[in-house]
Amino acid sequence: MATTATTTHVPAFVRLGNLFTRTMLRAGIRLNGFGRPMYLLTVRGRKSGQPRTTPVVVIEQDGQRYLVAPYGIVDWVRNLRAAGQAILTRGRREERVQALELPSREAALILKRTLAGNLPSFLRDPFEVTADSPIDEIERATVEHPVFVLRNAA
Repeated sequence: MATTATTTHVPAFVRLGNLFTRTMLRAGIRLNGFGRPMYLLTVRGRKSGQPRTTPVVVIEQDGQRYLVAPYGIVDWVRNLRAAGQAILTRGRREERVQALELPSREAALILKRTLAGNLPSFLRDPFEVTADSPIDEIERATVEHPVFVLRNAA
């Protein structure tokens, strides 16, 4: 997959790791990714209508939960934008959530704090900004790396 304005190349080892991680999470094993809880995100496919599942790391800040797209506007992002809701699974627990894409300014504040955390280079580098970058640069990065706030869809 070539790099475009809306999609960043997902390294092969990440795709392979996602396969392994998805298998472990489906087996009910609770995993953490870099000190943060990992979930299975299941979203209805925007074209097929079939459920699509991918492992994600949920970022928790100030009592809110967020999803950040380090590899750009990939399929789970497009599907979540279209559906607006998903199922998060951790262990044997499923939770329906509403996902709202944050405006760039709000997303930049979340991304800045996320980048300040302990992220490995393969998750940090695709953003092309750092926690020390000016907020305007981080805001521009959120166009290609959207941030979603997750709320319980009770």
